[in-house]
Amino acid sequence: MNDYLIDIGANLTHSDYTSDLDIIINEALNANIKKLIVTGSNNDESIKAYNLTKEYEKILYSTAGVHPHYAETYNKSVENSIYELSKHNSVVAIGECGLDYYRNLSSKKDQIRAFGAQLDIAKEAKLPVFLHQREAHTDFTNTLQEGIKNLYGGIAHCFTGTDEMLSVYLDMGLYIGITGWICDERRGKNLQEIVKNIPLDRMMIETDCPYLLPRTLEPKPKSRRNEPKYLHEIVKTIANYSSYSPEDIVISSTRNAKKLFNI
Repeated sequence: MNDYLIDIGANLTHSDYTSDLDIIINEALNANIKKLIVTGSNNDESIKAYNLTKEYEKILYSTAGVHPHYAETYNKSVENSIYELSKHNSVVAIGECGLDYYRNLSSKKDQIRAFGAQLDIAKEAKLPVFLHQREAHTDFTNTLQEGIKNLYGGIAHCFTGTDEMLSVYLDMGLYIGITGWICDERRGKNLQEIVKNIPLDRMMIETDCPYLLPRTLEPKPKSRRNEPKYLHEIVKTIANYSSYSPEDIVISSTRNAKKLFNI
């Protein structure tokens, strides 16, 4: 397979990679994963993610934003920082932003406030949004629909929802991000059943590493840490549950990532 892959969601600022990030990136490159987008989850992590892009130019890109878990930290200073980060060419999306009512680590009020504010930054910066939604579909959709026509695209990161949710997101023009969740024989059954309904021109693949290590990997890694090089396992699993070939998935996912993130 000559076409390279892009991991559109990698948490490479995580402490799990402190000692061997060079090795992790080199192994990804050797596995034909030529570009990776480092996720920004709060202000500090967004700055760290951007700094990594300066160390690995044309390989790493980043997002800048505040995950709903950290929504209570969102203030004018954080907003200004995200906006300043968005001016750099290697920062390719605003987020990870959205709503998470599963854990509610920040109040619903703070989550909706921070989400709406980041949508405004994305419009101003002319960047797509990197979106998170968990058990908050109605409020998430209502907040997003208010300004979706003025946004520069977006992706439902780590999609794990229902077929009905999928239809809503596709109708809104979003791309759909698939992770190793689909490789989980316990939690991923629903996604395995509906992945065939995601058009190739709207699908992207991501590891969300170090989380969501594909459970289908053989032999199983000694560490439970997920890594970008395992992106191929997600491709293989999507192909197993759809009519798409691995080659078509790779070509389409990479094309879609280049288009949305302008990389």
